[in-house]
Amino acid sequence: MEEHKPLAAMVVVQCIYAAMALWAKAMFSRGMSPMVFVVYRQAIATAVLVPITLLANRKRLKEIVCIGTTGFVLVFLASLVGATANQYMYYQGIYLGSSSMATAMTNLIPAITFVLATSVGLECVEMRKPRSVAKIFGTAVCVGGAMVMTFLKGPKLLHDSLGVGGAGLGLDDLLLLNSPGSRNWVMGALFLVGSSSCWSLWLIIQVPICKSYVDPLTLSAWMCFLSTAQMALLNSFVLPGLDAWKIHSLFELMGCIFAGAVGSGVTFYLQSWCITVRGPLYSAMFNPLCTVVTTVLATVILHEQPHIGRL
Repeated sequence: MEEHKPLAAMVVVQCIYAAMALWAKAMFSRGMSPMVFVVYRQAIATAVLVPITLLANRKRLKEIVCIGTTGFVLVFLASLVGATANQYMYYQGIYLGSSSMATAMTNLIPAITFVLATSVGLECVEMRKPRSVAKIFGTAVCVGGAMVMTFLKGPKLLHDSLGVGGAGLGLDDLLLLNSPGSRNWVMGALFLVGSSSCWSLWLIIQVPICKSYVDPLTLSAWMCFLSTAQMALLNSFVLPGLDAWKIHSLFELMGCIFAGAVGSGVTFYLQSWCITVRGPLYSAMFNPLCTVVTTVLATVILHEQPHIGRL
């Protein structure tokens, strides 16, 4: 049973991310700022994780507070890359694009993580071994699939005339780059590529932190706390007015609580723990599962129109 715990943990994490992507898209459509959402999410996660961390480590409080200069710099960098920059770009991508596109672009994470992990020696590539060949092939599939889902349109899967096929479809019908709102779509895709790159770097950075400085739970609490401060400072310059900070409905309030307590608090801990047990690439390779769950639920709940490119 022990060897299946990382598998179960990562499946739970991807289902949580799928639910969060849908909830966030619905809130942004109602006017909530993605930047404000990130601050509320991280602040709630901090309020949840810090007391739990202090209780769990009450016999060694000095160790988790005084982590040293090098440890603090690494944790600060992990917060900046993996929480602040990653979440800001991810939710901007959802705002400009769609929840399905956002989770599709996360398929780049295993590929980018594989390249980074190989570069720093965390993964070994031997072309004569089937395992290495499979990883390289999987990397190509991840990149190709993310690009197809993002930029290829084609006919609607649920359209009445789907049985007619693709006859008569022009370039504008096939490529999302030429469709209405393409500028926002492309900007959203670029934000999501940046988010995936930050996520991959974040997975790599956690390896030395969890091995040498803090445990996964303490790291999660530190990251949420520092990310809240980083994003609040940024928002004080970008959003000086108070109106953007207002929560207008119970739906938005519950979305922030879910994103903070579960989306950050639970997932950060589970991912950090899984990276400690199985490594960064194992954690990253579950991201395609989120794409499938989100695409299906977005069609049913948010009434997003799926196209052949998604299939």
